[in-house]
Amino acid sequence: MSDWVARLPEWARPRDEVKRGLGSLRLAETTILILFGVLLAVATVNDVAQQTKVNHRLIADLHTWRVVTGHDYHNLILSQDLKGHTTRDTVCGNVSPGGPKERTQVCVTLVGAQVNGERKITGGFYLPPMSENIPSKRYACFGAAVSAQACGLRRAPVGSPPAPPVRLGLP
Repeated sequence: MSDWVARLPEWARPRDEVKRGLGSLRLAETTILILFGVLLAVATVNDVAQQTKVNHRLIADLHTWRVVTGHDYHNLILSQDLKGHTTRDTVCGNVSPGGPKERTQVCVTLVGAQVNGERKITGGFYLPPMSENIPSKRYACFGAAVSAQACGLRRAPVGSPPAPPVRLGLP
């Protein structure tokens, strides 16, 4: 008998055969299976509810970017703060029509709860064409991105369109 089995109370230890007349083996096994099933059901419902909240938040992020920029683009790049487990998300999209990352991109950082299907913009930055969202490629920071020193480029790359300010707060 393994060490962990020996630590179990007598009624919960596995048996080679059922004791006659008691039926306690089946009772213990059934009870444990029911408790395990209830635990799995609660965990599943909780997980689905949490994912639904996240999905609604991400839809609000995309809608907010479209309202603020005035562009009805659908090829937007959305990133979540997975390391910090916060609701801070960043949405990036082109400032003019074109494929994803083919043009200069404006990125906005959104936080907080949804209000009428939109979220609060706390800051953002611009990215040159064909660039990944890494600090060394960012320029023209605004809002919270300035105080966080999120931009690595001091000036816009040659040929970049002017960076008009994006309104902070709720659209």
